[in-house]
Amino acid sequence: MKILAVIPARSGSKSVPHKNIRKIAGKPMLAYSIEHAKASKYINRVIVSTDSEEYAAIAREYGAETPFLRPEEYATDTALDYDVFCHALTFLKEKEGYEPELVVQLRPTYPIRRIEDIDGMIEKLLADEGADSIRSIAPAKEIPYKMWVRGEGDRILPFHKDIPECYNMPRQQLPKVYYQNACIDIFRPRCIYEYQSMTGRHILGYEMDKNYDIDTEEEFHRAASYLTMMQGGKRFVFDIDGVIAQFDANLDYANVEANEPMVRAIRKLYEAGNTIVLHTARGYVTGKDWRAVTEEQLKRFGCPYHELHFGKPNADYYVDDKMLDMNELLSMFA
Repeated sequence: MKILAVIPARSGSKSVPHKNIRKIAGKPMLAYSIEHAKASKYINRVIVSTDSEEYAAIAREYGAETPFLRPEEYATDTALDYDVFCHALTFLKEKEGYEPELVVQLRPTYPIRRIEDIDGMIEKLLADEGADSIRSIAPAKEIPYKMWVRGEGDRILPFHKDIPECYNMPRQQLPKVYYQNACIDIFRPRCIYEYQSMTGRHILGYEMDKNYDIDTEEEFHRAASYLTMMQGGKRFVFDIDGVIAQFDANLDYANVEANEPMVRAIRKLYEAGNTIVLHTARGYVTGKDWRAVTEEQLKRFGCPYHELHFGKPNADYYVDDKMLDMNELLSMFA
């Protein structure tokens, strides 16, 4: 089958200037989406739609085609995805006679995405011939059933009217809602040609639990940290109690349970080729030897490591200029 990936990368960006080609973990952000497309077992053509010759040169360097430069009117802040993709598909059809069966949109603002998700979405759409498109979605933190619009004066009116007084109902009793996270969109060309739409009428959903879209400097640095960690070659030092193991105020180390999300994060860092060092204050005050218990415990937790050190000084507070917040790390890996 002809399955085309189109990566839209205009040169204008106000939130993070030139974010589509800005270096992140050593490569232009645009390069990651090209690599994702080329790693798919189904995508067999990769095109970058851009209005910039500089961006086009970078795209070609990383293996994408740039058969055209996008017209200026389709490279503004208000340009629609439909216009961008209609231009690309029409150009390819008229100039090359090329017509794909599926079109995959990979936005360059997602330098982190799983290839398994791209292929899984392609397979799901191919398995349902009646479906026009499929979009990646994620659970919404805020739900529309408790949202309002302003009326006249100070009056507010419920945004959602299908469920009476839904704004007074417990969240658990309301339908679960999702937002489109824009990581991966796939559609059949008939959406463009027959419906003048990016989705058509029959839309499938593919749920994801992570979202790495970059629209702010904070999001940029968070993604850069993740990519740098996953390149391997870094040395991570972890405390055990309160980090890898649940904290026990009675210091009953032998019976504490694992902090499962942190263990999973350490496992991913280990598998990526990083060095994992564990450091603990167990026995520092009492002089008791906890090594055998700790080694057995880490094995039971399934927590891999390269080095285990005892003798960390006991303290009420630790200050470190290279500290990585535990919650920040969990948000990346858990």
